[in-house]
Amino acid sequence: MAQSIDSMILGRIYGRHRGWVFTPIHFLDLGRRTAIDQTLGRLTRSGTIRRLARGLYDYPVKHPDLGDLPPNHDRIAQALAGRDNLRMQPSGAYAANLLGLTEQVPAKIVFLTDGPNRKVQIGKRKIVLKRTTPRIMATAGRISGLVIQALRYLKQGNVNLTVITKLNRRLSANDKSILTNDIRYAPAWIGNVIRRMRE
Repeated sequence: MAQSIDSMILGRIYGRHRGWVFTPIHFLDLGRRTAIDQTLGRLTRSGTIRRLARGLYDYPVKHPDLGDLPPNHDRIAQALAGRDNLRMQPSGAYAANLLGLTEQVPAKIVFLTDGPNRKVQIGKRKIVLKRTTPRIMATAGRISGLVIQALRYLKQGNVNLTVITKLNRRLSANDKSILTNDIRYAPAWIGNVIRRMRE
């Protein structure tokens, strides 16, 4: 039976391809938790998968010169959220970085979610899932959510013409249309920034 679970877990990992980040929860339909943990331990020791933190693994992307590449932050957040169909929204400095408004990738990467709070340290970075309100999560997964969170992080006094010009260059006409439709979910001052982008 153990061999059967091993092959089923391995088949699922290979099927999701390199870069997949997962927890034991992703295999609970295949067997008992103890057997799953033992299989993941064996696969880690053999170098097939990598243990990122307690109960968190990935099937690493390999580079011909650099070896195993660092895991993707979005995939880590999705794995931490589990299989509960939770919504995720990059927040803070990470949201600003994704839009090219800041250069540095922050040491603490925050995702807003409608699920439980979670924290995990991976190397030098901390991934934080932070529960927030339905209103804030209304734009999760859309460009408007990313822009609203990035501007919140920068704060009103720092959002100048340079920031607006960068956003204008970065966003497509369709992105700006989505932003305009979602303006009701933004604080008033961010709504004014969005309107300025349409001018």
